[in-house]
Amino acid sequence: MKLKLPKTVPIFPLSGVIFFPKTNLPLNIFEPRYLSLINDCSKSNNYMGLIQLKKSNTDVYSVGCLGKITENKRTKDGRILVNLIGITRFEIKSEINNDKSYREFEVSYDKYLEDLDPKKEQKKNLELSDKTKKFFKKNGLLLNWKEFEKLDEDQRISTLAMIAPISNAEKQTILESVTIESKTKILSDIIDFYSYENLTNNLSLQ
Repeated sequence: MKLKLPKTVPIFPLSGVIFFPKTNLPLNIFEPRYLSLINDCSKSNNYMGLIQLKKSNTDVYSVGCLGKITENKRTKDGRILVNLIGITRFEIKSEINNDKSYREFEVSYDKYLEDLDPKKEQKKNLELSDKTKKFFKKNGLLLNWKEFEKLDEDQRISTLAMIAPISNAEKQTILESVTIESKTKILSDIIDFYSYENLTNNLSLQ
């Protein structure tokens, strides 16, 4: 059954957090304007968009990810604990002039229709998996690789991009890449760059 996706999306902008389709993201909501956003989403379709803030703290990138609220728990101190599952990426077309405390945007999903195609065959990139394990180990990062291997390739790339010790701009570049092949290549090139840089720095210290 084809998903009916909203053309207008309430946006939760975050600094330094990248959200991808087919991933889960827990959120601790406490700001009044975003408590209002969650309350409004819960009364409608449970869809909300996450997008990364630029350095100006007001501008946002043009590409974000639509999430659906799957858990919504209220705490005694007034916070809301939310779990989002990533649905598909979107492009911002224009901002909606509203009277709400949070921002809304008109979005398009046309560029990222592949996110909604569960039948697309995906081959696991064993070379990337091997170099990623070495990269994570060198940076002291732990990951349950046994469980990780159970994910499909798109989920694996997205998960790695979310948690890898790379810059926010590099993560955004991966997010904006249209195909799984392009996302994989960009992530692989980034890891190669950091690995080479670390090797060069180590050699210079000897």
